[in-house]
Amino acid sequence: MSEGMTAMSTASGAGSTSTEAMLSVEGLAVEFMTPSGWTPVVDDVSFSVGRGETVGLVGESGSGKSVTGLAVMGLVPAPAGRISAGRIVFQGRDLVPLRPRELRRLRGDHIAMVFQEPMTSLNPSFTVGDQIAEMVRTHRRISRRAAMNHARTMLDRMGIPNSTHAVKRYPHEFSGGMRQRVMLAMAISCEPELLIADEPTTALDVTIQAQVLDLIREMRDELGMSVLFVSHDLGVVAELCDRVVVMYAAQTVEDCDADSIFTRPNHPYTEGLLTSTPRFAGARERLSTIEGRPPLPWAMPPGCHFHPRCPYAEQACAEEPIIMRATGPNTAVRCRRADELTLRGAE
Repeated sequence: MSEGMTAMSTASGAGSTSTEAMLSVEGLAVEFMTPSGWTPVVDDVSFSVGRGETVGLVGESGSGKSVTGLAVMGLVPAPAGRISAGRIVFQGRDLVPLRPRELRRLRGDHIAMVFQEPMTSLNPSFTVGDQIAEMVRTHRRISRRAAMNHARTMLDRMGIPNSTHAVKRYPHEFSGGMRQRVMLAMAISCEPELLIADEPTTALDVTIQAQVLDLIREMRDELGMSVLFVSHDLGVVAELCDRVVVMYAAQTVEDCDADSIFTRPNHPYTEGLLTSTPRFAGARERLSTIEGRPPLPWAMPPGCHFHPRCPYAEQACAEEPIIMRATGPNTAVRCRRADELTLRGAE
């Protein structure tokens, strides 16, 4: 293992508040084939999720958040995509070298995922009851009748009224919020140890969004699940997560407990995200923005990926790759100037 990988692996544990990690991602790199050749969309990503912990994975669209979640699930599409480096250790077992059959045994039973758009994740040709029951029967030796009864129970737990009738309905007969509840019911039907929620509240109104978050919180507490919550909504992350991992341009740039990251960020990109969030209180003022735009995957800048947009960048920031390093017992950052900068948090 290279020196950079070793430092990154050490830093990945720096942000964990749990002594025992349910999931540990170490130096993960994912590539996709493009006209420019194999192009990294996830590059040297490390973080961990403790038992019973909720970790938020945040960043702009295209930062690599969803691909990281897909990699953990073993769903990087081949042959167009591949995991080119790193380890994904779940309960002490590296998932990267596992065969598809072994991964299928884990998916749904031990690791489950709720996707951003339930209408494209649910099969329109089958009732929601059949789809939940199929998930259960894939991993449990029970009859079809018992599986359908379990599907009704799960819909009841998700607050879907008249579950006896609901199991016979098709996805298009539900609202967006109800479809997301169905996806959550399917994901936790086998009581997995780890739930990956990929922007599950996107496009939902604030009332339904709050209800979905409450359900995730209740299921986490009831089942003792660990949760990896992928989102670009910092308000949602602040409400739900114990710890936050920030991604920019395919890399993790900060890993810290939720309370600290919102008040004392250590990376300039995190500061930019926090200060560009609209506020309702106080005097009217111009909204802060992060100048420029994220780089394209096949045109990453040298050195720190954020340096072309960073107000604190120096010439040295563009010369050498920056590794993730621990800056405290629960903090890691990818910034060479982190020790000398005092950055603004959410006000």
